Amino acid sequence: MAADLDVLNLFVIAGATLAVPILAFVASVLLWPSALVKVYYWYWRRTLGLQVRFADCGGYRFCYASRGKTGTRPSILMLHGFSAHKDTWLTVVKYLPKHLHIVCVDMPGHEGTTRTNADDYSIEGQVRRIHQFVENVHLNRKPFHLVGTSMGGNVAGVYAACYPDDICSMTLICPDGQWCVHPHETKFDNHLQDLKHSDYTLNIPLIPTTVEEMEDMFRLCSHVRFKIPQQVRKAGILQGLVDVRQPHNTFYHEVFMEIVEEKSRYALQEHLHLITAPLHVIWGKQDQVVDVSGAMVIKEVLPKCRVDILENCGHSVVMERPRRTAKLILEFIILQQDARGGTKKSC
Repeated sequence: MAADLDVLNLFVIAGATLAVPILAFVASVLLWPSALVKVYYWYWRRTLGLQVRFADCGGYRFCYASRGKTGTRPSILMLHGFSAHKDTWLTVVKYLPKHLHIVCVDMPGHEGTTRTNADDYSIEGQVRRIHQFVENVHLNRKPFHLVGTSMGGNVAGVYAACYPDDICSMTLICPDGQWCVHPHETKFDNHLQDLKHSDYTLNIPLIPTTVEEMEDMFRLCSHVRFKIPQQVRKAGILQGLVDVRQPHNTFYHEVFMEIVEEKSRYALQEHLHLITAPLHVIWGKQDQVVDVSGAMVIKEVLPKCRVDILENCGHSVVMERPRRTAKLILEFIILQQDARGGTKKSC
């Protein structure tokens, strides 16, 4: 009888030991859904073999995720868009070969990268900071392929114009920073004008503060209408996404105001003629944030550039078409490298 009690006690102790972390995890998800979002990104990075690293540059710290080492193919540096972070690229990295050297950096002030003054958030300010990062991690020992989406595409284009020796080729995905060929303004441009005339008091749809505004942002940025399951709502996942962003909204507002100023808003358009690296443009045909006609503006200035327009796709190309995006990027890199003499030579 005593022996049976001892065995029962062992089971109770073991069960309690297992229950504590499980209950703690469930409680954290219910009480702090933002914790689940962070765990999700951590797990996905780990699954894909990406390691988070830091680069310190004279008191300024960059946070980035990387995978692989420099090889016969050029390294790939990926620049995310406004109010996003390095993990934006996980959906695309999933479909890129594991032997490629990939670097996804948090843009100035975003996520784990140092947040300083507004000078760093203009497009040219961000370009200077990204070049500082590139030199610090010695990414430009060999010319690399630069990828940028939205605001990151604006920065990438200006970077290629200012530091041509660093770049062997580049891909711009729905970049902002140029005018529309249509005489009327894009929806995004109209909103910018509304902001200016209202003394910056309107809500900015790219800076959601509630679950409803988060859903509105999804609808604005994505052509595919994702139906949010009731279970997801109850679990508080959307609230978790809002909670993760909420502490940074003042900063996002500051960045937004900086990049819509004329010197930043048209930065890419004004630097296009200085780009010498082979250029690849990917755009969602149903982009509601930056009009797809921008692709033709780039094509007019740089007629040799390759343009891929994706049907049934909005502004969030990397989320809506990650497999296709990865395939197009890789094809372009290989094509340019082969044109320069094959895979045995560096880009």
